[in-house]
Amino acid sequence: MKNQSIQTLGLAVITAIALTSCTGLGKLVKNADKITYKVTPDPMEMHGDSMTVSITGTYPPKVFPKKATVTTIPVVKYNGGEKALKPVVLIGEKVEGVQGQKIANKAGGNFSYTSEKFAYTPEMKVATLELRVAGQVKKKIKDLPAKKVADGTMITSLLVKADDKAIVGKDAFVRITTSDMTSEQFFAMGQSQVRGSEMNNETVKAMKAAVTANVANPASRTTYTGMNVSAYASPDGELTLNTELAEDRAKASIKSMMAMFKEKKMKVDTATKEAFYKKVTTAEDWDGFKKAMEASAIADKDLILRVLTMYPDGETREKEIKNLSKTYTEVADKILPKLRRSVLTLNMQITGLSDQEITTLVSSKPDSLKIEEILYAATLTTDINTKLDIYKKAEAQFPTDWRTSNNVGYIYLMQNKLNDAEAQFKKADALSANNPIVKNNLGIVARWKGDRKGAMELYKQAGSSPEVSYNMGIIEIQNGNYAGAVSNFGAENTFNSALAKLLNGNSEGAMSTIDNSTTDKDAALSFYLKAIAGARQNKADVLTSNLKVAIQKDASFKQMAKDDAEFIKFRENAEFKAMVN
Repeated sequence: MKNQSIQTLGLAVITAIALTSCTGLGKLVKNADKITYKVTPDPMEMHGDSMTVSITGTYPPKVFPKKATVTTIPVVKYNGGEKALKPVVLIGEKVEGVQGQKIANKAGGNFSYTSEKFAYTPEMKVATLELRVAGQVKKKIKDLPAKKVADGTMITSLLVKADDKAIVGKDAFVRITTSDMTSEQFFAMGQSQVRGSEMNNETVKAMKAAVTANVANPASRTTYTGMNVSAYASPDGELTLNTELAEDRAKASIKSMMAMFKEKKMKVDTATKEAFYKKVTTAEDWDGFKKAMEASAIADKDLILRVLTMYPDGETREKEIKNLSKTYTEVADKILPKLRRSVLTLNMQITGLSDQEITTLVSSKPDSLKIEEILYAATLTTDINTKLDIYKKAEAQFPTDWRTSNNVGYIYLMQNKLNDAEAQFKKADALSANNPIVKNNLGIVARWKGDRKGAMELYKQAGSSPEVSYNMGIIEIQNGNYAGAVSNFGAENTFNSALAKLLNGNSEGAMSTIDNSTTDKDAALSFYLKAIAGARQNKADVLTSNLKVAIQKDASFKQMAKDDAEFIKFRENAEFKAMVN
């Protein structure tokens, strides 16, 4: 009985082997090691928040069974779990009713496969890609040995720095401002003497009063830089005489001003010298005549204005106007006297508070400062706590100016007080709708809170600026749009700009960008990135020399490099092993 059972079992095994052999599955399993696979990228790579892999495979001739359906399941294996991807189905040339890529038996064949995107998790940093293959003919199924086809996951894009560019609401402080005052002196017909009454007309009196007040109050910080004297003759009379007359009137006006500035109550030494004055003379003031006529109510003014258009020559104009005898009498009485004049323009400079004065006052008497002065005060210190104190004082004193709330938020952002920063930016947004600076800053808050889509919308609302473009570049790295990131960073020489170039396939450009950086050149992270660039260029010396510096500057890079799939091809390099072990 026992011998009969053994014989029955042996017969079953022989039958199974025979059946497997007939199906061709046995030969498939036997030649499994001859099937070749290529994975792209290899190592695998996180792109944005997800991963995807492409696989091409080649079956040699006379291996793939004609009636078999072969199912290949790519599986991402990592510590604590695994992720099975969508399978690829291959069919033999005699299989019908099954969807799949066909592989010939005699000639062999190729297949290609691209997985759907799947979410990256931190555990996948150290991972392998394994292919699990099963062949089936009718109800007979045979598993091929599992095969590892890729090792490690590159997560270099996670190195992106949170150096988003917030924008401060700038002050409009100007220390030195210019101003001027204008007065006039009128002359009798054909005369160049400055009459006493003209030294006390309303315009000259106003100038005297202002200068006297400034001289008496040194705190006014007013200096006088010059006076423009424009002297005119009316367009009646001979041109030669009028030329001399205008010149004499300019001289007389300058002389009267020099005397005025010698008076004790309004003494300005520089104004007592001829060099202080710049004179311009107009022998026949036809422009002034035209303006005065246009503003007048003289009955024949249109006719006179037509004469000015018809006759460019001054002598002919005068003759034609005088022919209108009744009208000319009114012109001589109402228009011409206003043209016999000197226009005196006093130029001034007003100097504001010094940096030291502003610094002292913002601490002791901030309410004595204007909005531009108190905002400027914050630029005179590098201490962010002092800046915050100043901006808070500005906000308390000028609560309706959006810059004060925005700038408090700007400092909170620097202090990583995200919720406080967001509250301040929202206050600023309410005070100044669609303000591009505030929208940019709100975009940073959104990104830091993980809302990249919302951040990008805010950046679009912020319009075009170097800061906005840079911040968009950071999001493009996170989204896996490396070409877009490179474009947004433009000519910036920062770590993130170098990272974008590296991820976009330009390792040389990445290294050059780091080397030209004024802010990131000597950072440990920058040397680490250059080590990655060396690995991607297959330059062991570039990798090891830069990694050595990175580890010297920050020992944490030792373990990071040991696990980093960027260096997977160099893990047996003696110098690399010595650094990371």
